[in-house]
Amino acid sequence: IFLPLIVVNCIILARAETFASKNAVFDSILDGLGMGIGFALALFLLGSFREILGSGSWFGIKLLPNELTLSIFSAPSGGFLAFGIIIALFSSMLKGKNDCSSCGKCSRG
Repeated sequence: IFLPLIVVNCIILARAETFASKNAVFDSILDGLGMGIGFALALFLLGSFREILGSGSWFGIKLLPNELTLSIFSAPSGGFLAFGIIIALFSSMLKGKNDCSSCGKCSRG
C-alpha cells in the first residue's frame, strides 16, 4: 500500500516544483493553495459519492433506503468504479464545451 502513496506524492510534488521553478513566489503560493483545495474537493466528492451509494447515508443522515445501496461501493474496488462513474458524468457534462475551433489562440482549431 505504501508504494502507490509514495508514487502519488512524488507526482504531486514534481508538478508543484515544476510550476514553482517557472513562476513567481506569489503565483506559486496561489497555485499550491488551489491545487490543495482542488485535491481536497475531489476526494470529498469521491468519498461522498461512495458513502451515499454504499451505505445510503451521508454524515449520518439517511438518504437512501437499504434496498438501493450497493455494497461494492463500500469495498476498496468500489473506489475505482465510483471514480469511473464520476469521470463519465463530468465528461458527458463537458462534451462539446472544450471545442478548440472557436478559440483561435492556437493552430489546433
